[in-house]
Amino acid sequence: MIYVHLADGFEEIEALTIIDLLRRAELAVESVSITGNKRVMGTHGVPVEADILFEEADYESCEMIVLPGGLPGADHLGNHDGLTSNIRRFAEDGKYLAAICAAPMVFGAQGVLKGKKATIYPGMEERLVGARPQEDQVVVDGKIITSKGPATAMPFAIRLVELLKGKAAADQLAEGLLWSQK
Repeated sequence: MIYVHLADGFEEIEALTIIDLLRRAELAVESVSITGNKRVMGTHGVPVEADILFEEADYESCEMIVLPGGLPGADHLGNHDGLTSNIRRFAEDGKYLAAICAAPMVFGAQGVLKGKKATIYPGMEERLVGARPQEDQVVVDGKIITSKGPATAMPFAIRLVELLKGKAAADQLAEGLLWSQK
């Protein structure tokens, strides 16, 4: 199971692109609201109904935590004690952690980026505490995957598919979406 976490103020393009592409690749993915309410409001006023509440999530069966960016959404994710506890545990256990846009700052604040390559929305590099900031659209360092922002949501999600299902599945997904990196 892959959990994509939603907080009020999440970046809609990022969250919905990631959920959509992972489901197209036939991966088990659920959106998880950390707000106590399944209805979560995006940063641009788009309401989304999460699949489950944080309290219903089973992190033992989860293989990847995904954090979309957006502000103040990423701030809310970083202030949720239960989520940040799971992020630290996933890092210790060598499980996948993925974040895009402003959300890699949550990983930085939790100390899981020490010595790792990572990227973040331009101008926020100081929030990658302990990381070696990179300029690439998508950066993979071991089990930590980071990406820059809304325009990189598609390559980010395709890379997640590649990591979880292999290059052939990612290539097939990209081809079906008419996606090509030029």
